[in-house]
This record gives sequence, structure tokens and C-alpha cells, in this order.
Amino acid sequence: MHKKILLLGSGELGKELVIALKRLGQTVIAADSYAGAPAMQVADDFEVLDMLNGEQLDSIVLKHKPDLIVPEIEAIRTERFYEYEKQNFKVIPSARAANFTMNRKLIRDLASKELGLRTAKYFYATTFEEFGNAVGEIGLPCVVKPLMSSSGKGQSVLKNENDQQKVWDYAINNSRGDLREVIIEQFISFHTEITLLTVTQVSGRTLFCPPIGHRQERGDYMESWQPVAISEQDYKDACEMSKRVTTSLTGTGIWGVEFFLTDKGVYFSELSPRPHDTGMVTLAGTQNFSEFELHARAILGLPIPEIKLERAGASAVILANKMAEHFTITGIERALEVNNIDVRVFGKPTTRPYRRMAVALSYDKTGADVNELRKKAKAAADKISIN
Repeated sequence: MHKKILLLGSGELGKELVIALKRLGQTVIAADSYAGAPAMQVADDFEVLDMLNGEQLDSIVLKHKPDLIVPEIEAIRTERFYEYEKQNFKVIPSARAANFTMNRKLIRDLASKELGLRTAKYFYATTFEEFGNAVGEIGLPCVVKPLMSSSGKGQSVLKNENDQQKVWDYAINNSRGDLREVIIEQFISFHTEITLLTVTQVSGRTLFCPPIGHRQERGDYMESWQPVAISEQDYKDACEMSKRVTTSLTGTGIWGVEFFLTDKGVYFSELSPRPHDTGMVTLAGTQNFSEFELHARAILGLPIPEIKLERAGASAVILANKMAEHFTITGIERALEVNNIDVRVFGKPTTRPYRRMAVALSYDKTGADVNELRKKAKAAADKISIN
């Protein structure tokens, strides 16, 4: 049952996953582009490399010969994963899943054209001229994103025709890797965005966590809450779509599948083949297993009999506002003076504007008012400063 695990990406999500894996007696090597990343602080060993450099990636795989290769970020030379599988390395969830989900073009075409899931109308563009034509077809407002990026970087809503050049440049300049292409999407009028954490198992049925509501700014998550108000039909439809897309992509583990809830039903948005940032609310004990514990069990092939809601909870992020190599985090003691509040500090060694540095969590019994919990989490986060 002991495995050697190579974690590709060592941010705050990776850190919580390492903790969950270490509790199950596993050995973890955490890799990232800089030393001192959060997951490295709790792993058995670490590697610093450019994961978009295929030769560097190959070298650490051959050096460590891991039982499991677990991607935690988008910026990886994912096409190498197919070769690793040929060499009998196990990629989580699979090479196919990693390649499709780290490229918005592949996953959107799979969802819309192959699986027939309901999605926003969309076009792709590799030139500014193509971009302008797509905007003309879709109309304003529309959503513009790089085909490959992370944490909302490069994503914006185009509302004014005069802003086309600015929005195009922002998307292209924030593309990850060597892919310079954008997706232009119809703006969906939704009342709620949700994440449906979906767990696929080696043996056993696909499981779904109680849906998580979330709010974004600049394309990045700012707060999340669980449970979220959803109709029985919308929940059933979301589960069916999640199961179809994860089955097609193959593999085991947790998936963060995002949807728009509208007055006309559920629209598929995106998915990540790993723990999701909005799922940090599960660190408040909202479920019998956090999303990180679920991922650890699933990738190790351990059984998960059921997932159940045990508390209501909310999360609110704490962001840095400047570039700094030396800083202090203050106000944690003030935040923790309130009942049913918890805080996770990620331990990132440097700051930059909008970098996520910590998260505040609030929780209460299952029937508690989630909107009040959101206010409590936000109030706790507001007491914490990065200076």
C-alpha cells in the first residue's frame, strides 16, 4: 500500500493533498518552479524545475521512478504524460484527462461536440482579426480566456467594443506555455456558479459531493460556500453531465466540475482533474472527507463508501496587494476570536498583487444560514493583512 508519488505543482492545494497522503503513510516528492513552495514544506523531498521544459520533466520522472504522477497545476508539458503511460508510469487521473483539461479547446469541444453537453456558444481565435470576427458573431458582452492559463489569468469580460485590443492583449499575454490562442464565449446570464466535486474510483461508483457555490473576481475564486441552493432537477442534470465527461476522460481521483445555474437550466463551464480551489471550503469540516482526503483515497485505490454533508461552511480568500520578498501576516489572532472560524496560511515565500496567501473558513450546523456564514468568513478574512 506504500506508494512514491511525484506531485507536479506545489501550491496550497498540493500542500493539503500532501498532508492527506502523509496521513496514509505515502512518500511524496513535491515539484514546482521555485523553492519553498507550500507543498514542499510538508513533503518528503522536492524538486525545482520548469515543468514546461519536457527534458527537465523527463529527468525527474526517471530519477524518482514514482508509482503515481499527480499534476496539481496547468503549466506542465502534459503531452509527455502519454509517453510516461507507455513506460508504465501511472498518471492521475490519466494522460488523456490531463491533456484535455489543461487546454480549454480540447475540453470544450469534447463537452459540446462529442458529448452534447449544454455549453455557452463559443469561437476560437489565433489572430486579432479572428478575435474581432468572433466577437461580432457572439455579441457583447462576451467572455474572453486564453486556451491555457491558470487561476483566471488572462480572463475578462468584454463589454465595450473599444476595449477589444486591450482584452485581446490581456488574454494573449497571460497564456501559459507556447499556446497562443483564445476562446471567446457567449456571456451566460446565471444566478449562481457552482463546483460539483466528482470522485471517480478504481472500483466503485462515481460519487458527487454536495454542490459548492462560488464567486469570482478577475476570473479567480474569492469565496465559496457549501451547500448551495439548487433545484433537484439541476442537481440531477449536473451529476449526469459530470459523470459523462469524467467517464470519457478516464482515470481516478477528484474532479472540480464547474457549472452555471440559470433560469433555463444548467450549463457546463470547465473542469479540473484535481482538487479545486473552491473546494477549500471542505477544510471547514463540511463533509465527512475533505476534497483532499477524497483525492488521496481515490488515487490510492482506497474505498470511499459515501460522501455526506456534516456542516454548512464558507471560505473567503486573503490576497496580497504588492510584490514583496519580506512580509508579515497580521490579524490572525483577531480573526480567531470569533466562534466557528478557522484560518489556513499557505506559507508562500513571496507576494505579488492578488496572490492568494491564506483562506478564512466559517462553519456551523447543516441547517445554518449560508449567507451569514459567508459574511462571517469575509469578516474574518478582512481582519488579516499581508504587510
